[in-house]
Amino acid sequence: MADTLSKNSRIYVAGHRGLIGSALLRRFKADGYVNLITRDHASLDLADAGQAALFFKEQQPEIVVLAAGKVGGIVENKIHPADFISRNLAIQLNVIRSAHLAGVQRLIFFGSSCMYPRECAQPMAENMLLTGQPEPTSMAYAIAKLAGLQMCLAYNQQYGYSRFVPVIPNSVYGINDNFDPASGHVLSALINRFHDAKVSGAAQVTLWGTGSPRREFLYSDDLASACLALLHTDLQKVELPVNIGPGQDISIKELAELVAGIVGYEGDIAWDSSKPDGTPRKLLDSTRMKAIGWQAKTALRDGIQQTYNWYLNHKAQII
Repeated sequence: MADTLSKNSRIYVAGHRGLIGSALLRRFKADGYVNLITRDHASLDLADAGQAALFFKEQQPEIVVLAAGKVGGIVENKIHPADFISRNLAIQLNVIRSAHLAGVQRLIFFGSSCMYPRECAQPMAENMLLTGQPEPTSMAYAIAKLAGLQMCLAYNQQYGYSRFVPVIPNSVYGINDNFDPASGHVLSALINRFHDAKVSGAAQVTLWGTGSPRREFLYSDDLASACLALLHTDLQKVELPVNIGPGQDISIKELAELVAGIVGYEGDIAWDSSKPDGTPRKLLDSTRMKAIGWQAKTALRDGIQQTYNWYLNHKAQII
C-alpha cells in the first residue's frame, strides 16, 4: 500500500485539547501538515451519533486520530465507572462507524495498558490480551477500550483492509496533562501534589498505596512520533494491535522520589497502604513498534522536567 499520508491530507484530530491529541496536533503542525481539522466539545459531541455522522459526511477527513474520550486516574475510575464505559463506548462506536462510511484512509485508536490482565507475564505482549481479567478498579474503562480495539480489528477483517490501527501506549504524560490529584493520572497528580506541598511548606505528603507497583511512562511527544511512523507504514506488514512504550519501568515509590526531587520538595513522603495499589506491574513488550524503526527518545527525568516547566507556566489556567 502506498503512503496514505501527505502534507495536504485532511487530518482530523479528535480530542485535540487533551494530552495525546494536543501532542499529535503539535507534531502535525511542526511537520508542515496544512489541512488539520479540529472541533471542541461545544461544537461537536462525538457521543451523539447524529452529530458525528454529519461531521464526517461534511468534512470527509482522510486521516483520523481518535484521542477523544473520558480518561482519569484510579480514583475517578472507581467512583464513576458508568461514565467511563458509556461515554467511551459511544464515542468509539460513532467515530469508527462514521470513519468507515466516509472512507477514511487511516484511523488511529488509542487503547490502554489497563486492558491487559491484572496478573500478566511481563513484559506484556499483545497476544496476552483477553487471557485474564483486568484490574477491577479500572474494569469499566478497560472493557470500553477493549471493545474499541476489537471494533477496529473487526472492520479491518470484514472489509479487507488495514485502515483502522489500534495502538496501546503505556502511561502517557506531558504538557496539557490533567494535574488534578483527584482525577489525574499518577505522574501529573504527583507533580501537583509535591508542588503545592513545597509552596505551602508541608512537612509530609501522604500518597495512596504502598509505592511498590511498577509502571512504564511514555512522553506524549514520543507517542506522537510513533503515530506518525505508523501513518507512514505499510500496515500489511504490521500485526495489530501495537504496543507503544519505551521499554523501561519504575516503581511508584521511585517515581514519587524522582518527581519530588525535580519539583524541589524536601519533606517526607508517607504511604497509606489501606488504599489500593492497582495492577502490580505494567510493562509493555513493544517489539512490533520497534520493528518498524521507532523508539522513544525522551528520558523519564527529562520528560518530567519539561512537563513541570510547562505546569509552572500554565498552573493558573489548568488547576
